[in-house]
Amino acid sequence: MKLFWQTSKVFIMFVGFTILFYFAIVWFNEEYENYHRYDEPKGTAVKVFQSINDEEEPGWRERLFLFYLDGE
Repeated sequence: MKLFWQTSKVFIMFVGFTILFYFAIVWFNEEYENYHRYDEPKGTAVKVFQSINDEEEPGWRERLFLFYLDGE
């Protein structure tokens, strides 16, 4: 009987922590689902990327070489 009681306590704790973990993940998912990270920045934001229009766009060979060079 003691073994049954200890086993059932472990099982109940496992189920309880599993349910708690599940609802924590659901809460984090709902929290970050409404986070719009691609919105326009507010305030005095500075553009950090500027394309260089002086040079012509690289051809397919240069792009393929860079693709192989980066290893992607």
